Amino acid sequence: MCSITVPPVVLQLLLLLSLASPATSCTEEEKRPLLQFLAGLSRDGGLAVSWRDDTDCCEWEGITCNGDGAVTELSLASKGLEGHITPFLANLTSLLCVDLSHNSFSGGLPPELMFSTSIIVLNVSFNQLYEALHELQPSVTTSRPLQVLNISSKQFSSEFPSATWKVMKNLIALNASNNSFTGHVPSSICLGSPSLSLLDLCYNKLSGDIPTTFGNCSKLKVLKAGHNNLSGILPVEIFRATSLEYLSFPNNGLQGELDGAHIVKLSNLATLDLGGNHFTGNIPQSIGQLKRLRELHLGCNNISGEVPSALSNCTHLISIVLNLNNFSGDLSKVNFSTLNSLKSLDLMGNTLSGIFPESIYTCSNLTALRLSTNHFHGEISSRIGNLKHLSFLSLADNSFTNITQAFHALKRCRNISALLIGGNFMNEAMPQDETIDSFQNLQMQMPMLKSNKTGIYLDPILLDLDLPIYQAPSLQYRIGSAWPKGLNLGQNKFTGVIPSEIGQLKELLYLNLSFNNLYGGIPQSICNLMNLQGLDLSNNHLTGAIPAALENLNFLSQFNVSNNDLEGPIPTSGQLSTFQNSSFDGNPKLCGPMLMHHCGSVEAAPVSIISAKQCSNEVIFAISFGVFFGVGVLYDQLVLSRYFG
Repeated sequence: MCSITVPPVVLQLLLLLSLASPATSCTEEEKRPLLQFLAGLSRDGGLAVSWRDDTDCCEWEGITCNGDGAVTELSLASKGLEGHITPFLANLTSLLCVDLSHNSFSGGLPPELMFSTSIIVLNVSFNQLYEALHELQPSVTTSRPLQVLNISSKQFSSEFPSATWKVMKNLIALNASNNSFTGHVPSSICLGSPSLSLLDLCYNKLSGDIPTTFGNCSKLKVLKAGHNNLSGILPVEIFRATSLEYLSFPNNGLQGELDGAHIVKLSNLATLDLGGNHFTGNIPQSIGQLKRLRELHLGCNNISGEVPSALSNCTHLISIVLNLNNFSGDLSKVNFSTLNSLKSLDLMGNTLSGIFPESIYTCSNLTALRLSTNHFHGEISSRIGNLKHLSFLSLADNSFTNITQAFHALKRCRNISALLIGGNFMNEAMPQDETIDSFQNLQMQMPMLKSNKTGIYLDPILLDLDLPIYQAPSLQYRIGSAWPKGLNLGQNKFTGVIPSEIGQLKELLYLNLSFNNLYGGIPQSICNLMNLQGLDLSNNHLTGAIPAALENLNFLSQFNVSNNDLEGPIPTSGQLSTFQNSSFDGNPKLCGPMLMHHCGSVEAAPVSIISAKQCSNEVIFAISFGVFFGVGVLYDQLVLSRYFG
């Protein structure tokens, strides 16, 4: 979520306001606009208890006055207020600060407040305002005192104003994020507001090019316009805004190459986020001159070449996200030992090769590391145990070898809670000793598949890192509750029976156990998975009858038990009767109206119920480590089974 940062000069002013204490009572002229505001509320959040006409309004909840009894601050954030914002508040001629954020105001923002002759801070974020912002009238030419305007997280869907900013010469911070504003980014915004320090326009529907006039924003420190429909290139003029500390345009349609000669002019840059665009070319070696750089996010582009060794000079880096590009070469050329502050490194989905870079083992503060889907090879060194804070590790889909050595090395990483190493160790056998018993923090109990209260199970460390889960470059999941809840353990060599405990995963939507060597019956407990939409148990050695209670799975739209040794009649009174005979092929002992083999009147087979005692520890172990190897792909790239695609 985009947020606003109030400049220090405004914070000092607000501090003075908070220390103000009235020497006299407020006048009727001050009280009247406040009572008109109260009358316009459909829900007052209990304000009426405090805002009584027979009391001093300087003592009312949310009101601050100066020594003359004039109202200077109206602070009513998160009060549960509903209704319209009255323009009569502009009659409070000493009013400096208005904070009505995190309520349920509807309608529009009165222009009398935006163009007030006294208000310097106006925050109406997180409401339900939807009417178009009023554009500046041609007759208005006098500069307004407004310094901070926060209109984020509402429902504005009109064209973003352009002429308004011509009279906002004192504007320091503007947050219009999380709306649906259309049109172009106004080129006049810096010309009219030379003191602008923060501009946040992310999560809108703005289009067109990035204005070249941003080069005139000599005091601009934060520029955020991600998640829009902007196109074109990064204009070279933008690099004249040398005060920039935060430059963020992710998830747009920008293209071109990073200009090494110009990027070094942003010597104060701490965050560069251009991910999710169409940038090409290489990362210039001159990026190493950005000594204050803390976050580098260039994922989901078409950038190629080697990861520049000059990144070693950016010793304050905390996060490097270069996933889903075309980087190649040997990552060992980057000396990670100089990056002592690094917490997150994401290089997933490139064509990097060579051995695991030894210098990464010196990044003692690393908490998330993703090198999956590359061409790394060799063994995992025991030095990985030096990464004492490592919580998320994904090395899936490479060519690592020696699985026994890998487990011995990885068990030293005591804080790992997510380990994804599938797609390696080809044709190697799983260790049979106690090697894997030391992974005490690994979440194999799959709590998110048991309950819809996923938030309590999520590791906040991982959520703070910019490691989204991808199904495709254009489709990413950043919160656990958004992930499709599936368990894909298909196409392995699992043996034993299907454990009845699988019925505890009541939030499961897709279950694929196909192409294994499982035997025994279909456990009755699967019938508890009432949200199940896809079930594939095909190509195993399952026996017994199909549980009749499967017909109660009303959301089941994909079903396959073909090529087993099931027997008896197919239940025909509910959901299973909707599937074609291909769902049951390869079971010669099955009978039913959808098959060539119809059931006789004397044929009846008992329902097969597998008790929990029949599920051996070895099978539970196999299912658990299926999460390592099967669900690793699900978590890392969210590639669901082809049978459920």
